[in-house]
Amino acid sequence: MKYSQDGVQYHIDLKAGDVGKYVILPGDPKRCKMIAQYFDNAELVADKREYTTYTGYLNGEKVSVTSTGIGGPSASIALEELVKVGAEKFIRVGTCGGIDVDVKGGDLVIATGAVRMEGTSKEYAPIEFPAVADLEIVNALVQAGKNLNEDYHVGIVQCKDSFYGQHSPEKSPVSYELINKWEAWKRLGCKASEMESAALFVVASALKVKVGSIFLTVANQEREKLGLENPVIHDTDKAIKTAIEALKIIIEQDKNQ
Repeated sequence: MKYSQDGVQYHIDLKAGDVGKYVILPGDPKRCKMIAQYFDNAELVADKREYTTYTGYLNGEKVSVTSTGIGGPSASIALEELVKVGAEKFIRVGTCGGIDVDVKGGDLVIATGAVRMEGTSKEYAPIEFPAVADLEIVNALVQAGKNLNEDYHVGIVQCKDSFYGQHSPEKSPVSYELINKWEAWKRLGCKASEMESAALFVVASALKVKVGSIFLTVANQEREKLGLENPVIHDTDKAIKTAIEALKIIIEQDKNQ
C-alpha cells in the first residue's frame, strides 16, 4: 500500500517544502498555535488527525511546529513523515510528572535519555539499545535555560504507554510490576515521567536525525506522598520559550559552521 500521494504524507498531510529543517514537537494540537506565535510570519499548513502544523521563521530560517498526539506510536509516525519531507532537528516540548523529589511543579526538565518502558521503540531497536537525546540539542536547551534564568533539571526521564498505570498502578493486574519498577526509577534518580521521548530518541537514532526534549513539570506525586509542597502548574509557556531560545541557538550555530 502506498502511504503518500504526490509526495503528501499519509498522516501529517505535508509534502516537501511545507516544513523547515527545524521542528518543535508538542503533543497537544492546541499548543501549536501558541508556539507558532513566537515565529515570524507563521501560517497553518496542515491539520489532520492529531497532527497540526504551522510553519514560519526564526532568525531568518524556516521552522515549523507539528503536534504528535499522545504516546510513542503517533509521535513516531510524525517523526518518520516529517523526516521524509525534509526536517532534520527536533525539540519535543511537553509536560511531565516529577519523580525525583527535587523536581517541583513549574520546574523544567531537560531529558538526556529515557527509560524504554513503552512499546514503540522495541519495533525500531533491541531493548539493549539506549534511548538517548542528541547532545547538540541537550546543550542548546541547557544554555537556553540559563539564558532565561529558569529552574531546570537535566537527566533521565521514564517513558510509559499507560498514563493511569503511573497514577493508579494498584488497579492494574500487573500492579506488582508497575509499583516495583516505579521504585527502581526513583532509586536510579529519574527526574520525571512522560510518554514520548523514548520512542522519539530511538526512532531518531534509526533515521539519523537529532531530537531533544524539554518538559514543564505539572506536579510531583512523590512530593505529595511525603507531605512536601507540591504546586500544580499547567502553563507550558516557559517550556515553550526555552525551546524557542534553544532553537535560535541551534540555528545560529548551524549558520556559523
